[in-house]
This record gives sequence, structure tokens and C-alpha cells, in this order.
Amino acid sequence: MSVLEIVTWPDVRLTTVCDPVETRSPEIDRLIADMLETMYAAPGRGLAAPQVGRTERIFVFDAGWKTGTPTPVACINPQILRLSDTRAIGEEGCLSIPGVPMNIPRATQVTLRWTDANGTHERDFAGAEAVIVQHEYDHLDGVVIYDRVEQEKSQ
Repeated sequence: MSVLEIVTWPDVRLTTVCDPVETRSPEIDRLIADMLETMYAAPGRGLAAPQVGRTERIFVFDAGWKTGTPTPVACINPQILRLSDTRAIGEEGCLSIPGVPMNIPRATQVTLRWTDANGTHERDFAGAEAVIVQHEYDHLDGVVIYDRVEQEKSQ
């Protein structure tokens, strides 16, 4: 495993919509391991493939590792199935936009489907995990927190 370079704003790779992973391979497994190592070293709670210059629909996260036992999750080809109608505004940081936290409105609950080394999963996330999932999912669609702030201002 190795720590990868984190791409920072305004790198165009952060605005690129990522491609689905067609087949899981040893290369994808290495990428995921490297992304987790990079996230922990940063130290962050989530990291998406475009943040390390890749265009695959992959993100990793671990909401509680800083305060407890690590519980890493690796999501290949994630799909948001449902967002709650309830929204909360919270401060978010981004490893690709260091030192610029922003208040972002997010759904308080999200249902996600994804694949990993153990198969396909579907799970509801709330709290910090819901925010992280939405933030990392945005990266896969070429959306950064600046876009969410501008979207909020236009409404």
C-alpha cells in the first residue's frame, strides 16, 4: 500500500464525472487499499477516486476512526437510492480544498447501494456517515463543496 497524492482545487479532474467500474480486479483492490491509507494519512474521513486523480466510481470512508475503532467502508459503483426530505446544514471540509470549510445542506439520512470485495450491499446511513456518503458521492459526479454553496445561494 502507498499514500497517493491528493488532487487539489481547481484541478479539472475534480469536475469530471467518473466511469463505472466494469470488473473488480487486483488493480482496483490495490487502489482501494491505497485510498484508505491516503485517507487515514491525510487525515480525513472520506476520499473519492477523483481526489487521487482516478476516474473510477469508487469512494472510501470511515466516519468514526478518529474517535474509536476504525470501520472502513469501500464503495464501488455506489448508487444513492433515497435521500430523506429532512435537511441539516453542517460544516464540511474537503481534502481537495484544504483549509476552506463550508456550511453545506445535506439530507440527514441516505440509503446507499454499493459493491465491495464481499458482494453487493444496501444500507441506510445517518448523521456523520450520511454527510460523508453524500460528499464523496458528489465527487464521483464532478461536484465539489463550492458547487453546493453556489447552488444554495441560487435558491
